[in-house]
Amino acid sequence: MTTSSVRSLRVVTDLDLARRTVLARVPLAEPVLADAVQRGIDELWGTPTTPADHVRQIIEAVRTEGDAAVVRFSQRFDGSSYTSMEVTDDEVGDAFEAVSAEEHDAIAFAVERVRRYHETQMEHAPTSFSARGTGMLVRPLRSAGIYMTGNEAVLPSSVVHTAVPGVVAGVTEVIGVTAARADGTVNPLKLVAARLSGVTRIFRASGAQAVAALAFGTETIPRVDKIFGPGGIFVTIAKQQMYGRVGIDSIYGPTETLVLADDRADPVLCAADLLAQAEHDVLATPVLITTSLAQAEAVAAAIEEQLPSLERNAIARAAIERGGAVVAHDLEEAIALANEFAPEHLCLLVEDPEALLPLVRNAGGVFLGESSPEVLGDYTAGPSHVMPTGGAARFASPLSILDFLKITSVISLSEADLARLGPYAASLARAEGLTGHARSIERRLEGR
Repeated sequence: MTTSSVRSLRVVTDLDLARRTVLARVPLAEPVLADAVQRGIDELWGTPTTPADHVRQIIEAVRTEGDAAVVRFSQRFDGSSYTSMEVTDDEVGDAFEAVSAEEHDAIAFAVERVRRYHETQMEHAPTSFSARGTGMLVRPLRSAGIYMTGNEAVLPSSVVHTAVPGVVAGVTEVIGVTAARADGTVNPLKLVAARLSGVTRIFRASGAQAVAALAFGTETIPRVDKIFGPGGIFVTIAKQQMYGRVGIDSIYGPTETLVLADDRADPVLCAADLLAQAEHDVLATPVLITTSLAQAEAVAAAIEEQLPSLERNAIARAAIERGGAVVAHDLEEAIALANEFAPEHLCLLVEDPEALLPLVRNAGGVFLGESSPEVLGDYTAGPSHVMPTGGAARFASPLSILDFLKITSVISLSEADLARLGPYAASLARAEGLTGHARSIERRLEGR
């Protein structure tokens, strides 16, 4: 038997089949939108319009119209109404009054944990130096735009995990943009998270129009050096289209978690970790790799037992059906498959997770053992939970203070250095047919 359709979680024992199904990557292409969303886009522009063209036209409108376009599109898509784009200090103060003490303390605790981790990370970051006539300057960005994702689903944790690393890195102007609710207010949890994280100004702007506003600057929203944070499909497309005109942190897709478990792992905990990510989105990818068919079947059963208790069980079930379980021959093969998949989150629920850590090459974050569930990483562990998805962990890293720093090379050579290095440079320039380059060096040497 190579595959089993037991319950929602498919179990695959043939590795070639696993690579074609459970572990297959779907290329990021033109998305297929829900019928109602596509109809709304077509009605907006008066003609059948692809998502990419929809975003392109929004960006152009913001470039030429500024605030008017940002407000028009944000209010249309969010179903909101307001007169002022910028959130006032009084509104932020009201938000602190509106949240419970428990919610405030949880956000403040998360901010402190994330800050401490990234302060430690700063101690190990590159620093300015000068040696033998060359060196580098390390400087923080002047300004950063934080996309405060979430409208119906409020995600204050994403605000914390995106903004705090920038503040720790030394960015002086941290601008937040967020969708407004129907009455024009912003969810107080997001405002509290933003203020405690160090966001300096907050604006009611969402989707592609918010990305464009941060990139170009408008009458009200300042232009920033780089845009950070995950968002929906139109934010993602806008970030792709604006890359090069403004700094972009990364392109983020749906969340994914790979649980690597041996036959001693608790199937109930394996199932809980998979479901924790599955409830995010029907496009989330929860994957189990285990060394035991019995374990795979036990996790599948545990998932069915736990699904009905989730408020978002329909979403979670769809995601579980999208993912699956793979049975490997041993842990070495299992970790090799995990490295091929390059997951956003890699959970090692094995007897000795520390022994496997040196073998991990491709993962956004690694979570070792039952006491380190990925959900802690989402909130209070410390490292930013904004991590590479879609296999990008092969070449990309989680969001960190490094994303908010830039390096400038410095060259300060002496006359002796010029005499020693110049002839070689002139020779290379002439070999490339760049006579002006060569003469720039030779004139200096002739004048000595």
